[in-house]
Amino acid sequence: MYLAAEEADITEIIGGIAPDWGPFASLGSEARTLVQVIMALAIIICLAIAIWGAAKQRIGATALHDSFSAEQGKGLIVAGLTGVFIIGSLGTLFTIVYGMAI
Repeated sequence: MYLAAEEADITEIIGGIAPDWGPFASLGSEARTLVQVIMALAIIICLAIAIWGAAKQRIGATALHDSFSAEQGKGLIVAGLTGVFIIGSLGTLFTIVYGMAI
């Protein structure tokens, strides 16, 4: 128990609260970097799908007058942006859980 007269660092006071049994507690920095690289590649792939969908939608709607191609493009845009949102959300959740494990 700390008295008010003593100066205590906040990490000494709350250091015992953070568990060391979390799923990311035993990961090293190399493993975290690998996870970050994989998530970045997945985001790039999802953005590429969204860009491909936008191009397909634009070309199908204007140049070819192909409504099926335009609808496929809209689906690709939605799928790509949904993937980016999900991966970004997972990154946030991983950060929160890892922060609890430290």
